[in-house]
Amino acid sequence: MTSTVIHAESLGKNYRRGLQTFPGLRHALENFLRAPLQSLRRPKQETFWALKDVSLDVREGEVLGLIGRNGAGKTTLLKILSRITRPTTGFAEIRGRVGSLLEVGTGFHPELTGRENAFLSGAILGMSKCDITRKFDEIVAFAELEKFIDTPVKHYSSGMYVRLAFAVAAHLEPEILLVDEVLAVGDIRFQKKCMGKMDDVSKAGRTVILVSHNVGAIGQLCHRCLWLEKGSLVADGPVDGTINEYVKSMATPQENRTWERAGTGRVRFSAIEVCDPDGLPAAHVPMGYDFCIRAAGIAEGAATEFNVALQLVTPNGVLAMWAYDQFKTFRATPQGEFLIEIRLPQLLLMPGSYLLNLWAGRAGQEEFDYVKNATSFDVIQSDRILVTDTVTNQYGLFYGRPEGTQLK
Repeated sequence: MTSTVIHAESLGKNYRRGLQTFPGLRHALENFLRAPLQSLRRPKQETFWALKDVSLDVREGEVLGLIGRNGAGKTTLLKILSRITRPTTGFAEIRGRVGSLLEVGTGFHPELTGRENAFLSGAILGMSKCDITRKFDEIVAFAELEKFIDTPVKHYSSGMYVRLAFAVAAHLEPEILLVDEVLAVGDIRFQKKCMGKMDDVSKAGRTVILVSHNVGAIGQLCHRCLWLEKGSLVADGPVDGTINEYVKSMATPQENRTWERAGTGRVRFSAIEVCDPDGLPAAHVPMGYDFCIRAAGIAEGAATEFNVALQLVTPNGVLAMWAYDQFKTFRATPQGEFLIEIRLPQLLLMPGSYLLNLWAGRAGQEEFDYVKNATSFDVIQSDRILVTDTVTNQYGLFYGRPEGTQLK
């Protein structure tokens, strides 16, 4: 039976917002002479909870994913677990050496070279010089920095910095590896390389906690998933179920939610979701199967007619697919409401994450509503098509079914 390597109870982190400091003594004296009573009053300090009452246990060899919107508290939790930040409430017990890759700039001394920072990081982890030397060539080869390893890291680009930081964190054999979304700084090829390395680390029995907005990466690597929202723990459970609930929440209108949208508003979407071949809301859509987009909304007047188009876009902004049927016209009910379903047969997009843009209007006449990044979903491998590579410019966005003929 595996042992618990991370035990956290009621973790909370409170920050002060809007703190002001004087630039110097002279300025302080000037303020005091100008308004002595007012200068002695403490400015009102607003506080907020970046993390609130989060408890969890992580077992040895477990691969845990952290998902949530920006500002949900994911990075704050990793900083507490890596001992960079002290919690305001609660405590966390860590058993084992921790290697962390958080935001760019954390952990390395800018004046030291890549070589010196690698040895310094190993020493902080408690490794001997011999152990670090044994791993050093492997680190440099993985980071692809042979020509720059003796250059101070302050001269590195963000991509070079991340490559070295990840190589050091992953190869110096920490028992617990904490990785934040910082991998998004690297190119797609290196991200794939890092994913493979994290998979190797987990198979070696080490514990990994991964923060990512790429739910496809979470689904591929992780055994378990935590969903944070506004600093609180919303769900902790199996990967597929947790991601499905998270994606559904992203696609469902909530109070104070604003989509990036344009148009006259005569027709307006209120809910948009991606559905699997069975018509159920889903975070993952398998290759080679039908899938559909379901959207609800309201029109300005009864029986308003409109056309619908959709775009599927990769996370780095590449337009993967555009779908539009100018001959298919939708119509709102007499009450002005509508619920439509757009079905796309035999999806052949390569595996990876995609964003959905949805448009309603009359072609060449008027744009009623155009919602950008309405929701996101992942295309995954299936029993119908076997693909081993994720979406890259090198391999393309679509899978083709060639029919070969051997000529005599």
